Amino acid sequence: MRVIAGEYGSRKLQAVPGNNTRPTTDKIKENIFNMLGGFFDGGVVLDFYGGSGALAIEAVSRGFNKAIICERYRPAIQTIEKNIEVTRSPEKFKILSGENRKGLLKYTDTLSMDLKFNLVFIDPPYAKERIVEDIEWLVAHELLDTNCQIVCEYDATHSLPDSILHYRENKTKRYGQSMIRIYEEMR
Repeated sequence: MRVIAGEYGSRKLQAVPGNNTRPTTDKIKENIFNMLGGFFDGGVVLDFYGGSGALAIEAVSRGFNKAIICERYRPAIQTIEKNIEVTRSPEKFKILSGENRKGLLKYTDTLSMDLKFNLVFIDPPYAKERIVEDIEWLVAHELLDTNCQIVCEYDATHSLPDSILHYRENKTKRYGQSMIRIYEEMR
């Protein structure tokens, strides 16, 4: 695994040891960022199921100012910490350990300003998919910027609706057993 492009391009990243996580392959990661437009001019990214942190690190490498990474599995958190060290920019990353929703609410309560995400990755363990509920929760807590893109990775045997609240499917692509769907706000 590696960072594909941007400030940290070509730096090697570690995968989480064991079989409890399913890392997004470099090919899929590169295609996700091509679907999103490649590079970005600032903003805050949320990786709601961090795994190795590779998606958040790629987003910051390509121009996002900050990444919030939620993860509850201790070996994954340790891997994220090591991968952030590779960037030499730890100040651009915040790891929230524990259950993602509780951790994110606790973190936002400590901030003096509203936190709005410009890009969200929702890539839960396939056995625990609750993507629709996660998006509804993020909207209900007003955590998404008006131009936020939501990238979902899920098992190809499942399906997602074309729209969730006021977000509609913009792009969908299949990679073997993985599906990538990007939602954008309806205008």
